[in-house]
Amino acid sequence: MKTRKKVGLALSGGVARGPVHVGVITALERAGIPIDAIAGASAGALVGAAYCAGLEVPQLRKLAVDSNWSTVAGLSRSRHGLISFAKMEPYLQDLVGDVDVRDLAIPFTAVVTDMAHGIPVYLRRGRLSTAVRASCSVPGVISPVMIDGRLCCDGGVTDNLPVTAVRAMGVDYVIAVDLFVPIYHERLGVLGDLAAAIELLVRHAGGGYYQADCLIEPAIAGHNYFNFSRRKSEQYIALGETAAERMIPTIKAALAEKDNDAIPPESNGNGIKEIKDWRLEMVQSPISNL
Repeated sequence: MKTRKKVGLALSGGVARGPVHVGVITALERAGIPIDAIAGASAGALVGAAYCAGLEVPQLRKLAVDSNWSTVAGLSRSRHGLISFAKMEPYLQDLVGDVDVRDLAIPFTAVVTDMAHGIPVYLRRGRLSTAVRASCSVPGVISPVMIDGRLCCDGGVTDNLPVTAVRAMGVDYVIAVDLFVPIYHERLGVLGDLAAAIELLVRHAGGGYYQADCLIEPAIAGHNYFNFSRRKSEQYIALGETAAERMIPTIKAALAEKDNDAIPPESNGNGIKEIKDWRLEMVQSPISNL
């Protein structure tokens, strides 16, 4: 019996640019592209979790334009951050219920960073709202979250475009959506240098940028990371749709391609692909999976 290729989405962080992901999902659904698994970091975790929990595109679009700092953030009493995302948990629970990651309609992984060990952690079980909150908690600004004895913060610190995480979920083809599209403002001098360096560091954290089968890069270079206005969110959704639509022919061609038409993986002589990437090895480590 002929089986189709399984498709996974890797959704990057990007703060207020998160609605771009909603636009991408909108375009993929409209084109009939299946989504069999999602891994998300930070803003990508929020959108990915909501979709995997069963929210349909119109509900996702409403979530994107209605969400702002006041709905998820408050002052923190923690010595680890000035702001707390504690409000994000009941906010997400009101939308999708108090559910476990394992119980979602579509398999999902939230990527967080273990601050003590400095590695990405792939959350595939436990309370969904807590996993998403931890994945969105930017260290030094947002107070981190304790999960199973580990102090967890924003997944974008160590794996901003979690291609490895979603590929480990058994998919054949990975579509990655990168929201850290950088811009260099030379006229700003040292501040421009610093801003560009931070964008590049986050963009390449984890190496997913180079590992996707299809990379979607929306035209958002220079757009604000912190503008949560309704108008800006709607613009981001439209930019996500446009970027995804450009890639639809490429994606459909790849999914229609027979397995034996593709370039064979490197083999160690036993017909088994060599795991040369340390991130793939880490997936097998207990410390990287929760």
